[in-house]
Amino acid sequence: MEAGKLYLCATPIGNLEDITYRAIRTLREVDLVAAEDTRQTLKLFNHYEIKTNVTSYHRFNIKQKTPFLIEKLKEGFNIAVVSDAGLPGISDPGMELVSEAIQNNICIVPIPGASAVTTALVASGLNTDEFSFHGFLPSKRNSRRQFLNKYVDTPNTLIFYESPHRLIATLEDLQEIFKERMICVARELTKKFEEFKRATPIELVEYYREKGIKGEITLIISGVKKLPIEETPDMIDLLKKVQELIDGGLSKKEALKSIAKKYNTSKRELYQGYEKQDKAIK
Repeated sequence: MEAGKLYLCATPIGNLEDITYRAIRTLREVDLVAAEDTRQTLKLFNHYEIKTNVTSYHRFNIKQKTPFLIEKLKEGFNIAVVSDAGLPGISDPGMELVSEAIQNNICIVPIPGASAVTTALVASGLNTDEFSFHGFLPSKRNSRRQFLNKYVDTPNTLIFYESPHRLIATLEDLQEIFKERMICVARELTKKFEEFKRATPIELVEYYREKGIKGEITLIISGVKKLPIEETPDMIDLLKKVQELIDGGLSKKEALKSIAKKYNTSKRELYQGYEKQDKAIK
């Protein structure tokens, strides 16, 4: 028996019109749809008069449901995976099923469409040539600060998801760690109250403290500007910057590597200078 195909269908991130003809046709034609939230999916199905059977597939039942779906695919069922919004597998269930499907030589068919990551990025006004997406930020402050410190010297644009009740705390961390870098808060994308707020972290804190925050949020942060070679600090200043990163939560190895890369200097010389300074202090 020939195995079925696994379709990864992008669904609207807000506006129900943001779905492709191909996605609608696929959702109508497959034998089963695995949905992150069946209630949300049924709203979409009712809107487009899709009658396909739906089964739940979310982060709490992935281990139990993945083998079931793989068996159905082996039996010849064509199955589509959908998340609450956007592309399945991007900070949503899907990756595990895709991995298992590949192991079982099952054909994977992506059906592209809306994605909060790229939608927010292209309207942010920040550099789109080089960017990296890092999903949801850690919820606990210390973990979040350590995580952000790893990317403080990254030259490319950074993209994160964040919840509204943590936004101000995260912006305060960004103010301390990323200083005056430009940030775009993309909120309620494609919906009635869609908003793009572009400013420095402290300006955004003041704005949202006064206005309040509702809706789903994507954060876009500008990359650090590399200094020209003639502006590279001397060894004493470089070692101070290494210590600042260590105080911020990075390991010595990560801090030395980050500063050496940022200022185009020898990691070995920087390490020797740090060790010499450390022994002098002791």
